Order: sequence, then structure tokens, then C-alpha cells
Amino acid sequence: MPSSMIQVHDKRFEIFISKEKINERIAEIGREISKDYLGLNPLFIGVLNGSFIFASDLFRCLSIEAEISFIKLASYKGMSSNGDVITAIGLDENINQRHIIITEDIVDTGKTLSSFLPELLQRNPASVKIASFLSKPEARQYNVEPDYIGFEIPNKFVIGYGLDYDRLGRNLPDLYVTSSVSSEVP
Repeated sequence: MPSSMIQVHDKRFEIFISKEKINERIAEIGREISKDYLGLNPLFIGVLNGSFIFASDLFRCLSIEAEISFIKLASYKGMSSNGDVITAIGLDENINQRHIIITEDIVDTGKTLSSFLPELLQRNPASVKIASFLSKPEARQYNVEPDYIGFEIPNKFVIGYGLDYDRLGRNLPDLYVTSSVSSEVP
């Protein structure tokens, strides 16, 4: 049983979504994508660093042929976005007329993907959809909406399951929220 309260750097966090609920939801998304992309061999593009756990777990839940690659886009430092999107590792695959599914850990303001999507669309993919572990609609500032959502959450800071606080907490199998927030699961 995971500890219900943890300390990371100077912040206390409490459990928000259990690893069991996370695994159940990821399996559901995997079945949905497998049905939607049957016979299409989609290319999953995982956005590092945060989505690596979600992308891996989701990829293993697929019952179809698919490929995966990773890019690195960043706009966070500490607990907030700095507004600048940096591409550190680019996409090498030819995506012309490929069905693309971008996997993200979280879509909050939408800034990161709004900066990346025009570049991706210039490469002429057959389709582009977004699968995000988390979505924070209250934080949205750009017109970016995930097509497949693990969990919709309030505009609160979370860690675990790939999400970090100043580089710590990614390895936690459950999702945690800052302890001033109720631990009720959405």
C-alpha cells in the first residue's frame, strides 16, 4: 500500500489517483485506440520526459501493430511553465501520410503542443490525434484538446506516474497532488 502522504523537496503531496485506477484507465484507452486504428499501423510520438511511463504502458495495451518514437519538448521548470517551448530531441521518422498519436503526460495550458503541432502538420501526416494521461481544462490557454484522456483533473499541481517536481517523483506509481487539496479521485 503506498504512503498516502509524501515529501518531495519542500512540498508535501497526498495520493490523488491510485496505480490500480491508472492501470485500468490506460487499458481502456489502449482498447479504444486499437479499435480506432485497426489495420492502420499508427506511429506514437511520446513527448519526453513526462510521457515515457504513460507512452510505454499505453503501447503495451495495444492489440494492433504500431510504432513508437520520442521527442523532447519542454516548457516547465519547478511547478510552473516558463512559457518557452524548447525542442531538445527531434523527430527523425518520415511521417508523410502516417497516422500519428502524440502521447503527453499532461495537457494544461496547451502551449507546448500548440508550438509543436504546426511543425508536425507541415510534414503531411494522414492524421494527428493526442493521447494525454492528464488534462487540465481549467488551465487551457491554447486551442489544444486531447482526443484520448486518461483523467481530467482540476488545475492543481500533481506528481507521479511520469510527472515530476524539479526532477523528482516521476517514479511514483500513483498520482499525487499537493497536500492542501482533497484527495478525492475524479
